[in-house]
Amino acid sequence: MIDLEISETGLWTVTINRPEKANSLTEAMLEDLVDIITRATDARGFILTGTGKVFSAGADLDEARAGLATSTVWERLSKAMAALPCLKVAALNGTLAGGANGMVLACDIRLAVPTARFFYPVMKLGYLPQPSDAMRMSALIGPARTKMILAAGQKIEAEEACAWGLVDRLIAPEDLMAQARLLMVDALAAKPEIASGILAMCRG
Repeated sequence: MIDLEISETGLWTVTINRPEKANSLTEAMLEDLVDIITRATDARGFILTGTGKVFSAGADLDEARAGLATSTVWERLSKAMAALPCLKVAALNGTLAGGANGMVLACDIRLAVPTARFFYPVMKLGYLPQPSDAMRMSALIGPARTKMILAAGQKIEAEEACAWGLVDRLIAPEDLMAQARLLMVDALAAKPEIASGILAMCRG
């Protein structure tokens, strides 16, 4: 359900592959993602994407009710992604919902298809978001817009998300992965210490 491809140039591409369930995430899938990202210390670039028309609907509903919604694995996943020193691009093939926001917010660049929608219905479901999710979202789009998503439960269309800075560029579905790889060209060609040094300066 989590596919990994590693190119000869050091580009790691991770794909959430559970389209029949809107790429909803089980605990096993989340642990697989944490393991892959933790092992990607020598990656020269990292692309995160999904299959089908939804990037991820968040937690698998059955497992969410059984405790996954409040598991620490979400925070471990986003922290592992944030700590990865290479350039990280989220290529969002569709809607992004719930806890799946965390790993995407921890990426450096977010591309999305024009039909994507963005929401994080924690208030409605009776959960708190992961602490780093609220902080990273606020750093990107400001506290008021973050409250619109987290506290007011608003669903944001792709065009508005791009205008806000929640995503960086809208790309046609057939061009999404090509554009994600194109963003990696300089990072893959640069000396690793230069690429990671520039990224560290940009992240503050």
